[in-house]
Amino acid sequence: MIVVAGEALIDLVPRGTGALAALQPALGGGPYNTAVALGRLGSPAAFCSRVSYDAFGEALLDRLRETGVDVSSVQRGAEPTTLAVATVGADGSAAYSFYVDGTADRLFTAPSALPPDTRAVSFGTCSLVLEPGASAYEELMRAAAAQGVFTALDPNIRAGLIPDADAYRARFKSWLPSVSLLKLSEEDARWLGGTPQEWLAAGPAAVVITRGGDGLTAFTAGGEYAVPGERVEVVDTIGAGDTVNAALLHGLAARDALSAQALAALGPEGWAGLLGFAARAAAVTCSRAGAEPPYAHELEG
Repeated sequence: MIVVAGEALIDLVPRGTGALAALQPALGGGPYNTAVALGRLGSPAAFCSRVSYDAFGEALLDRLRETGVDVSSVQRGAEPTTLAVATVGADGSAAYSFYVDGTADRLFTAPSALPPDTRAVSFGTCSLVLEPGASAYEELMRAAAAQGVFTALDPNIRAGLIPDADAYRARFKSWLPSVSLLKLSEEDARWLGGTPQEWLAAGPAAVVITRGGDGLTAFTAGGEYAVPGERVEVVDTIGAGDTVNAALLHGLAARDALSAQALAALGPEGWAGLLGFAARAAAVTCSRAGAEPPYAHELEG
């Protein structure tokens, strides 16, 4: 079981140009997209979050169930669902503004235990910023790491939600001893202001940096490994990084490499296969509107 811990929300995606273009609601949130992608790839997955009882919340849970994701660890609340308004650039890149005050996912509390047979837990995005839930997710991350569970982190920086950048950067560094795999974009890396070598020294067994259409690079104590991006006509990039998260975790599980020791020992051939798979999966997501990660059969061959 791979557990994904974090927010589920509604992306409001423009269907047209201009400030007043019609907005189409789409199911989203970085951790949520990662859970859906894992389910579509065929990995046993569970979602750990707090979701509203409103109509959006029901729709979010319906998709998880349809994808085969275990929702028994989802907490519920009467508060509304978080909204993220997307702006899509000419190159398909997406930026967001958020409506988060008083929403259900902010009131997440750390569970007393993870689901049975948990092999890995994935964290990231808004859930590690917005209090009081952020402290609860942090508590869960540290507890999982202390139990020897493989932990993955994608900070997926949303600068507009971070009131004190220096305090967040310090908090990010404090998480690294509890992280097995750190994945982040080039933009995130620049905003955080560190280097892969510094982050590796603090705890993770591997750091994977995504470079959009230019591919992915993995850094480990044993070396640096890179693959090019898959060429595709980009509709938008919504959910691409989340798909990379899922593909990496799915691929590591298939290789029985969900441990820091196994991750560090992958070597050139293992990393080439893993990163190439993640690049192909992300390309499929970018080829269609919204966060629509691929199914396993779309990546065969």
